[in-house]
Amino acid sequence: MAAARACPMGVSVDQRRAAVAVLRAAAAAGELSLGKAVHARVVRAARFDVVQYNNLIALYVKCGRLGLARQVFDAMPSRNPVSGNLLMSGYASSGRHRDALALLRVADFGLNEYVLSSAVAATAHVRSYDMGRQCHGYAIKAGLAEHPYVCNAVLHMYCQCAHMDEAVKVFDNVSSFNVFAFNSMINGFLDRGQMDGSTSIVRSMVRNVGQWDHVSYVAVLGHCASTKEVVLGSQVHTQALKRRLELNVYVGSALVDMYGKCDFPHEANRVFEVLPEKNIVSWTAIMTAYTQNELFEDALQLFLDMEMEGVRPNEFTYAVALNSCAGLASLKNGNALGACTMKTGHWGLLPVCNALMNMYSKSGSVEDARRVFLSMPCRDVVSWNSIIIGYAHHGRAREAMEAFHDMLFAEEVPSYVTFIGVLSACAQLGLVDEGFYYLNIMMKEVGVKPGKEHYTCMVGLLCRVGRLDEAERFIESNCIGTDVVAWRSLLSSCQVYRNYGLGHRVAEQIFQLKPKDVGTYVLLSNMYAKANRWDGVVKVRRLMRELGVRKEPGVSWIQVGSEVHVFTSEDKKHPYMEQITKKLQELIDKIKVIGYVPNIAVALHDVEDEQKEEHLMYHSEKLALAFGLIRTPKGEAIRIMKNVRICDDCHVAIKLISLATGRRIVVRDTVRFHCIEDGVCSCDDYW
Repeated sequence: MAAARACPMGVSVDQRRAAVAVLRAAAAAGELSLGKAVHARVVRAARFDVVQYNNLIALYVKCGRLGLARQVFDAMPSRNPVSGNLLMSGYASSGRHRDALALLRVADFGLNEYVLSSAVAATAHVRSYDMGRQCHGYAIKAGLAEHPYVCNAVLHMYCQCAHMDEAVKVFDNVSSFNVFAFNSMINGFLDRGQMDGSTSIVRSMVRNVGQWDHVSYVAVLGHCASTKEVVLGSQVHTQALKRRLELNVYVGSALVDMYGKCDFPHEANRVFEVLPEKNIVSWTAIMTAYTQNELFEDALQLFLDMEMEGVRPNEFTYAVALNSCAGLASLKNGNALGACTMKTGHWGLLPVCNALMNMYSKSGSVEDARRVFLSMPCRDVVSWNSIIIGYAHHGRAREAMEAFHDMLFAEEVPSYVTFIGVLSACAQLGLVDEGFYYLNIMMKEVGVKPGKEHYTCMVGLLCRVGRLDEAERFIESNCIGTDVVAWRSLLSSCQVYRNYGLGHRVAEQIFQLKPKDVGTYVLLSNMYAKANRWDGVVKVRRLMRELGVRKEPGVSWIQVGSEVHVFTSEDKKHPYMEQITKKLQELIDKIKVIGYVPNIAVALHDVEDEQKEEHLMYHSEKLALAFGLIRTPKGEAIRIMKNVRICDDCHVAIKLISLATGRRIVVRDTVRFHCIEDGVCSCDDYW
């Protein structure tokens, strides 16, 4: 038999090959002990072999023993690019991206395209723009910048580090259209909220890339969801159907999200129903679709269905469910969900705490929202916005401003939403100069462009201090002349300040924009009634009949125990109606003694005054309040939701009932919260 081929130090080539083969097999099988045995033989051979050492690094990385892999790496007298890439990839796969970047300080192993792409990917994970840019510069000098791996990694890094201008430069220099590059660019623009940029990339992708991967479908559907382009989204859906990708759980979840955000919740449900595999992402997506479209009860039912299927909620699922409770002002259900998050260990997580604050605020319990805020281990801009807006909506404007100043002290940068809360608080306090400072100076300093919500808040601020003519000029000069909400705010103030001439002109302006705006007809009629212009009242009511405009019936609801009780105006069908009527009459008699006079001017019925007074007594919020007083324990706050603006008469009556009964009453209508205690309302009788 021929002698085995030999190499220096008496180790044959065949033995070396066998050692490498065994190491590769051990790595593939995860056989750490076998690999260690080979490692011992390699050490005893007393001859350095870079290939064997690289395979040892690969073995230890595969077995999750990064410490041993690093020891082998450090013991190598010389290394090649494979050595560095193996260890960097091991660190990256374990989430130790900073350790991967630390290897660049060694840099004696050479930087080829694979090492560079791994390094740039690590900089993207830790959002290290400076180091990523240095790697990009090295790649350009080494002639590796055009390599697909490096190019894609650099592009992704710039997108992740929010330097979209740099990403665009790289993308424009891509010699061939790469699906990964398109995916990165779309997601980068979407993450920054730059819809024009994502629109341009999506159009280019549709024209130039024939074969999309599932990440592409998710990215493009995310664009459609953000821009509400349901037509394009439907076309993408059709292509996904042809490739059977709608059954992919990620693509399916993106379709659910797209249809939900485009206001097609039932289409979202159809996509969800056909998914063969429903994970927590898809369940959360369909719940979100229902919540965004105000189908709160359906969203909560889905939460129960999900748990019945054995799918455990995560922090985002809990957040969606809590936001559904917020939409219903369902404090009891929200408390129950909050208890569940404590049991499952999700309570302290940021999305859950933010949603809890929102739920408490919208359920009329801003003190509980404050308690959650103070106990949060960490806060983001959403947390600060929630507490500021919560205070503002509850008429606690000074506390809202204090929270805003605390936010600035904590070096949290205010957002678009923050200034809505701040300007709302300024409006309640009548701080005109401060309001204009925030609008014209501070928002510019922090890079927030004012929108119609901010301008509408300023209209409310000017109206609050009686500067109605200035408010009218402000609307006309700030491109919100087509915003019905701003004009309606001014119209409501015209009623408060009895400026009926301006009120009539403002109403005409609203009718040009929205001829059948019910709220405007009601406000105009009330203004005429307060001015004893009964001919005007008759004219408004006749016009409403001719145009087929009907005042939306008032609906109020209250949760007692685990049940929600719904009342409509003049409701006579509730099982407790006899007790409610008796209680109401008792309350009305009691508050008449302390000054209540029914305001029949707000009754739009063409009947005698006595009948108008009876109609007022059976307004839905009064029925709900009487029921709450019957069924809730003494000392417990009564919380009522209403689908339209609370009328003047009910507002006065509920204040006096609060004084007469010693109960705290919270009414949430379409304008704001009315937190009433001892006969005083948080709105200061201005809404």
